[in-house]
Amino acid sequence: MVYTPRSARHGALLVGTVAVLGLLTACGDGSGAHSAGPATVSGTAAPVRGTTEPPPASRTATASSPAGTGPSAPSAPTATRTAGGPAATTTPAAASTRCHTSELRASVGRNDPGAGQENFPVVLTNTSARTCTLRGYPGAAFVAASGSQLGPDPRREPGTPVTVTLKPGRSAWAGLTFSNPEISGAKTARPAALLVTPPDERAPLKAAWSGGPVPVSGNSSSVRLTVLAPGTGP
Repeated sequence: MVYTPRSARHGALLVGTVAVLGLLTACGDGSGAHSAGPATVSGTAAPVRGTTEPPPASRTATASSPAGTGPSAPSAPTATRTAGGPAATTTPAAASTRCHTSELRASVGRNDPGAGQENFPVVLTNTSARTCTLRGYPGAAFVAASGSQLGPDPRREPGTPVTVTLKPGRSAWAGLTFSNPEISGAKTARPAALLVTPPDERAPLKAAWSGGPVPVSGNSSSVRLTVLAPGTGP
């Protein structure tokens, strides 16, 4: 056994202690390649590294969005409500009951003269398969065989229009009145036909005229029309 003096053992101990301290110092340097990460304290969240997920406030999905749809998905149509009423709905407009030219036939009835006046009923008959209505004054004009108009349009006699309902085959009439030309001295012409336009229509109907000469100009040459009434004459 080799005896080591106490002074030598003490020196070796000091050398060993210095070496250990140097090693610990190198391991604790923050600039080294093997520096330890941040300490985690109990009860706190660890730092998140390497994530690109946006914060919750920037996310576009919402809790109210249905599954499989995005922000651009079309919304379902909604009904419009009026104050205090049910949801508004669109309903087809009611069909017009007015008689159209294509559903009618025009004719001129027999003269019923009186007190120097000539009075002819102008008759419109429903030839369609539906019920329709007439209201107001018809239009009228005397025409020659060539189609040219004779005299001015008739004037309207004052009257109160009523709605006349015509079932298929039924008729309405308006009075066509003028002064007898032989008495009034008005200039006359002999029409070939009377054009009759139903109320609120544009296309006329042609009715044969067999009532003789009619006044077309001069004194007392005015021809007058009354409002339509049910039937074929007075």
